[in-house]
Amino acid sequence: NIAHGNSSILADKIALKLADYVVTESGFGADMGMEKFFNIKCRYSGLVPDVVVLVATVRALKMHGGGPKVVAGKPLDKAYIEENLELLKAGLANMLHHIKIAKKFGIPVVVAVNRFYTDTKAEIDLVCKAAVEQGGAESAVVSEHWEFGGEGAIELAKAVIAAAEQPHEFKFLYSLDCSIKEKIETIAREIYGADGVDYSPEAEERIADYERLGFGK
Repeated sequence: NIAHGNSSILADKIALKLADYVVTESGFGADMGMEKFFNIKCRYSGLVPDVVVLVATVRALKMHGGGPKVVAGKPLDKAYIEENLELLKAGLANMLHHIKIAKKFGIPVVVAVNRFYTDTKAEIDLVCKAAVEQGGAESAVVSEHWEFGGEGAIELAKAVIAAAEQPHEFKFLYSLDCSIKEKIETIAREIYGADGVDYSPEAEERIADYERLGFGK
């Protein structure tokens, strides 16, 4: 695991020699680890992913929806351990945006809903339905491996295998021939939803130096 949540290329290649299906980490969200995994790591490794597994929890989505602050060492607010569909709905936009980012690369998405024992059926159903109907995920599956071990992840494994077998066409967001600014602006626009990018004088100077030294390509 390196700084932005990716395992090494060597680790992936070793795993691929030992298993039929390999799950590799591209963590810290689709806007950080996954974007770098696709645009940088996949270029150098030559490996093409078949499916994105996006992990979501009801508690995290409630936090994204504006739920009370979570403080280490203090009990969770009841909003996170009791049914609260309105708070959950408010946070769904975050999950939907991450699905949207993954799909920009042409890869099918399976949402793994990591269930806590306090999650209600209505909450789980709301997340799964939104992931598929609003987000366009291939499927959304509840995973209970924390409680039941491997048996709790069987349905998720089946969904990942099914999605991996779907036809897809992986694509990068930018060409290496683009300028540094074009690459920055593509990521800002496509990943973060920015209208554009403003550069400080220092950034302009650094970019000019990198381009002059041939690092832009």
